[in-house]
Amino acid sequence: MGIEERRIEDANLERACKSLTPERITKVILDVLKGEAGAKLKVYAETCMRCGACAQGCHYSLSHPGDPSYTPVAKLDKTIFKMIRDKGRISPEQLYGMAQIAFTECNMCRRCSHFCPVGIDVAYLISMVRRICSKLGMAPTFIQDTANSHSATFNQMWVNEDEWQDSLIWQEEEAREEFPGLRIPLDVEGVDFMYSVIAPEPKFRTQLIYQAAAIFHSAGCSWTMPSQPGWDNSDMCMFVGDYEMMGRIKRAHFDLARKLRVRRIVMGECGHAFRSVYDQGNRWLGWRNSPVPIVHAIEFFWELLNEGKIRITHKFEEPVTIHDPCNTVRGRGLGDKLREVVHALCSNVVEMTPNREYNFCCAAGGGVINCGPPFKSVRMEGNKCKADQLRATGVHHLIAPCHNCHGGLEDIIKHNKLKMETLFLGDLIYKLMEKPE
Repeated sequence: MGIEERRIEDANLERACKSLTPERITKVILDVLKGEAGAKLKVYAETCMRCGACAQGCHYSLSHPGDPSYTPVAKLDKTIFKMIRDKGRISPEQLYGMAQIAFTECNMCRRCSHFCPVGIDVAYLISMVRRICSKLGMAPTFIQDTANSHSATFNQMWVNEDEWQDSLIWQEEEAREEFPGLRIPLDVEGVDFMYSVIAPEPKFRTQLIYQAAAIFHSAGCSWTMPSQPGWDNSDMCMFVGDYEMMGRIKRAHFDLARKLRVRRIVMGECGHAFRSVYDQGNRWLGWRNSPVPIVHAIEFFWELLNEGKIRITHKFEEPVTIHDPCNTVRGRGLGDKLREVVHALCSNVVEMTPNREYNFCCAAGGGVINCGPPFKSVRMEGNKCKADQLRATGVHHLIAPCHNCHGGLEDIIKHNKLKMETLFLGDLIYKLMEKPE
């Protein structure tokens, strides 16, 4: 089925499509191709052999057998390669189809790059399509609203500054009933690390802040959390293609850490936020490496367990399986440490097949879940292979150390009636650790 037959109505895409002119589109495409893409894009465009080997790496393609339009090379051919071939002469209707492909039919998970014989980074090429679409106002409504929230509040959930502070005070008060000496220290300078989270935690997953505080308290950590805007480490602007705003978000985040003179930033269990802080936002700002060292929760929990700062009183006995988040395992190589943590917590671990860097994406990453209800069926139908992978384990508990993965996996589980429960590492550590008070 071609993109024309599967077009989905979206208010923002419809609005932009009606307001754009071919001349405006051509100018923006050529400006981006000339001013931002450079040699990297040219090399990929000229070395891609159109062989189709990438098809076996894409969950959309594997979930639509017999439909070559879902293969990564077909998506590139219909988007960025067409822009190059046609020298930017693209109509508004064609751009609508390109936006739908780039934002809702590719998670930019980079699994396909492992199957490409010449190592083409499909995620980078799709990100250039999104960048062009963003500059033309052609982004799906829900993810654009999230980006707008970043612009207005520096977090993705429209959380006001006082609401953020109130959430931390509330969780401290709750935790002190269990741990009388516990504090969630705000704006403390010179400590070991600043702990940062994504906006869904104060919005509707506040128990994760509670659990993190309990873990840090039990481990005797020297830590703080910031009270000012910039605390949210998530970054939908990165996935929308609004790199200017992405840079502002990351600068605010790093500036908070530098102002507090912490030794490092420890990030909660989120994959895309980790990607934006250690790999993209910092580079857009001109830093080869992050100005403050970044540690993901997987690695930090591994440290606490290996250094004996957290002691496990008993193990989780029921069978569990591990979901490898794209941005921390395929993108950062934390697969072995993730397994060491899980095996330290659980007695019976059943591996998915395939796993580690070859694991299938949750189909929520890359901002795709943030494109909202109009495109939910695209995610569900586009990740049948993940549902099959989960079902084959035969277990009822799924560990996924990433927020977007939880959202995507829970949708898949419900859609396919798999009767599985998703867990964060923090859920298990809090439940199994020795509590000091």
